[in-house]
Amino acid sequence: MAEDKYNLKNPAVKRILQEIKEMQSNPSEDFMSLPIEENIFEWHFAIGGPRDSEFEGGIYHGRIQLPAEYPFKPPSFMLLTPNGRFETQTKICLSISNHHPEHWQPSWSVRTALVALIAFMPTNPNGALGSLDYKKEERRALAIKSREAAPRFGNAERQQLIDEIHEYMLSKSPPVPQVDDHSAEAQSDQGNSSPEGPPRDAGDRIIEEAREPPANPNPVLERAEPSRHSPARSEQLQTRVQKPADDRLFTWAAVGLTLAIMVLLFKKIMKSIGHGAVFMDES
Repeated sequence: MAEDKYNLKNPAVKRILQEIKEMQSNPSEDFMSLPIEENIFEWHFAIGGPRDSEFEGGIYHGRIQLPAEYPFKPPSFMLLTPNGRFETQTKICLSISNHHPEHWQPSWSVRTALVALIAFMPTNPNGALGSLDYKKEERRALAIKSREAAPRFGNAERQQLIDEIHEYMLSKSPPVPQVDDHSAEAQSDQGNSSPEGPPRDAGDRIIEEAREPPANPNPVLERAEPSRHSPARSEQLQTRVQKPADDRLFTWAAVGLTLAIMVLLFKKIMKSIGHGAVFMDES
């Protein structure tokens, strides 16, 4: 590294040289990043796909561009390896990138940013700039392909650094897990059933019986409200119509009988009064 070509009193240069030494003395199995020989403000990196995700085993290269005001202003990030989560050769929008300078902290470093980038890989893109939302199967296929060779980018100097980083990551990254979709579906089906489930025909019968509607889904309502066209319904309606008529006839008969009795009593009283008057005149 040609340190003599830079102003060692510059805060950005001092900070970058310090991070280079730290990266070389304390390498990680999850990522590797170094600047090109002629420009310490341009870093190239590779990260391993996060474990227990569709990216596991993949090796994803990218470029970091540090600003002249680093570390007081955030870097920009660009992925070079097709991955199904971020667009390639496009500055991606993250809270650690120059798209959100309000979130950047001067205490953060290239190492911090790479750890955060790995954590961002399996998250929902939510339509962020430079983000993609491929299916898991497509991302897994890209993870397998990413191990074959480093991406081609830039001049010979850049390509040499990219190839060296790729060889290092290939020696540290675990292989891509082999996932058999048919086996996964079978295991899922077994997990949803008991260890000693019913035979297939018995299960089919259970489904058919469940789909067949009951003969009388609500017998209480059916007895309380018979069909409008049923004989029972007609008899009830006839009874309700005839009953008020019978009551009225009985009432009129009673009234007529009462009037007749009153007339007879009145005549009897008048007759008695008439005989009394005759006896008085004769005396």
